[in-house]
Amino acid sequence: MNANEIIETENKHTSGVYAKQTLTIVRGRGASLFDVDGNEYLDCSSGHGVANLGHAHPKIAEAVYRQASTLVTLFETFPNDQRAMLMEKITALVPGLDRVFFCNSGTEAVEASFKFARISTGRKNFIAANRAFHGRTFGSLSATFNKKYREGFEPLLPGVSHVSYNNIEALEKAVNDETAAVILEAVQGEGGVYPASLDYMQAARRICDERGALLIVDEIQTGFGRTGKMFAVQHFDVAPDLLTCAKSLAGGVPMGAVLIGPNVTNLTPGVHGSTFGGNPLSCAAANAALDVMKDEDLPAQAASKGAYLMEKLKAIQSPNIREVRGLGLMIGIEMKQKVAPYLKILQERKIIALNAGMTVIRLLPPLVITYEQIDHLVNVLTDVLTQETNE
Repeated sequence: MNANEIIETENKHTSGVYAKQTLTIVRGRGASLFDVDGNEYLDCSSGHGVANLGHAHPKIAEAVYRQASTLVTLFETFPNDQRAMLMEKITALVPGLDRVFFCNSGTEAVEASFKFARISTGRKNFIAANRAFHGRTFGSLSATFNKKYREGFEPLLPGVSHVSYNNIEALEKAVNDETAAVILEAVQGEGGVYPASLDYMQAARRICDERGALLIVDEIQTGFGRTGKMFAVQHFDVAPDLLTCAKSLAGGVPMGAVLIGPNVTNLTPGVHGSTFGGNPLSCAAANAALDVMKDEDLPAQAASKGAYLMEKLKAIQSPNIREVRGLGLMIGIEMKQKVAPYLKILQERKIIALNAGMTVIRLLPPLVITYEQIDHLVNVLTDVLTQETNE
């Protein structure tokens, strides 16, 4: 099929819930994507943070092929070698979180964490942050702040309230003896790439401890090296009770997980489950992905490359830029105008990037991006972001 045929077919049969691009992608390699005509694009979106290892990593491909030829699916009732290996590897990443529940996506991980918090505490209410994004299913959507995602779906989960992010006083006032859990992102992604302050994350841990609530840290976008640590919460010397992760966990194969601490109790058979969660194929891909992250020291790469990119971006002399912020290779460029026209121009220049709200360009390149590619990115951004747009 050529590009027009692919686009026409998708437009004919799509559900309608996606704003379709006219760019047809058929192949990837490292930090590059290729369209149907063979044109190369620098991917600074990583599939919304999925492709931390880059595209078509040979070790992930090999692991998937080998496992697909052996055993694809198996419910977690039956122990399995790949799952056992992954359980051991992933729980070793965060001391104190010694148990894990496997699922298929980030929003499922958040839903599971909410159920686990309620069954553990006997409480019903949750505190989330302004600008937070935690997913699109009903529980996770209830904790998501932006009204554009919520409109048309109310009533949502009762007992969920939002407070100002990085505001310790607001959190102090909100958490009480009816709060099952506080859920926070260590760096807000969809909300504009806002890192938490050290004081705020540590205060959240203290407040939850004092009032018997659990602390859930959402690492769905920030996890697995993205911010320069394996998990972003490790920048803050804080151990959550529940840590949700997904996206790049299995190198691009769909998978989610909840890491579970000792304050989470009453998780007995039948409390929760997932048909595909922890299947051998996804576990094999995740085992390979974690090995690659360790062998290639991707968190350290993200730290050094992120610092290099941040320095270059902050040096861009443009009256259109309000602020550059982020952590590791999770960077937001806040503009004084709407960013949609800039993103369109970037794509014409063969750079794929994301927005985070109306005025923030979000950069989430694969952690394997090269310094040569970073320099090219900066050169294009310097040219594009100094232009005036019609917005």
